[in-house]
Amino acid sequence: MAQWQCVRQCGACCHLDPRDRPDLEQYLQPEEMALYLSMVGSDGWCIHFDHDSRLCSIYDDRPRFCRVQPETFESMFGVPKEDLNDFAIACCEEQIEGVYGDRSLEQIRFRQAVGLVLEDL
Repeated sequence: MAQWQCVRQCGACCHLDPRDRPDLEQYLQPEEMALYLSMVGSDGWCIHFDHDSRLCSIYDDRPRFCRVQPETFESMFGVPKEDLNDFAIACCEEQIEGVYGDRSLEQIRFRQAVGLVLEDL
């Protein structure tokens, strides 16, 4: 069974361009929306994403909407705890495909990490 996990140095979720997320107002509170928009750089990437290291510079203090946790996904998207794993995997695959492409190294690494493809491929 596939098990969701964040893949270090992927960063696809750090591409925050609001044009790619027209439904933001449906799941972000007004103060979260303001914070979200303040984090979007002119290139559509989070201003806290370091492109050289491919890491978040505020990871330990990142906002709630940047965290994959049962409480967050239930309150923001209405996803019950028991559905979080499959929902998070699908979200990551979609986001990685949109940012890097379906056959990208990031997508391959993610699928391997969560157990969707064999390590030897």
